Amino acid sequence: MLKNIDPALNADVLHALRAMGHGDTLAIVDTNFPADAVARKSVIGKLLRIDNVSAARAMEAVLSVLPLDTPLQPSVGRMEVMGAPDELPVVQREVQAVVDRAEGKSPPLYGIERFAFYEEAKRAYCVIVTGETRFYGCFLLTKGVIPPAA
Repeated sequence: MLKNIDPALNADVLHALRAMGHGDTLAIVDTNFPADAVARKSVIGKLLRIDNVSAARAMEAVLSVLPLDTPLQPSVGRMEVMGAPDELPVVQREVQAVVDRAEGKSPPLYGIERFAFYEEAKRAYCVIVTGETRFYGCFLLTKGVIPPAA
């Protein structure tokens, strides 16, 4: 255990989040996502895990240390529901609430078609699988910057 570090963040996840640079992306995915196969094509080439927690809880842990790139662009993408791209399932609304709290405002999640999401995740810096069992609990985050102290 470390002080002031969310206990859901294990050493592998912390290393990846710290090693990422501005504009790099990461995928947080549910248990139904082909996470291992996709993660093998990511920059780090192996699957990372935040086991036994919901997508919202994993997002909360990640956003406790990761700045989003929201001032410049939408920074959190969500896998669209097939046949209903504007629908926001409960899992996605929960994640939106976590993003809102972390950012202190409400930057909307942007939709990514299911198969396009798979391709984007392959190009991500890393893929983190959660214990989320609900469908469409898959998200893509873009890392931002922390400005220097004035």
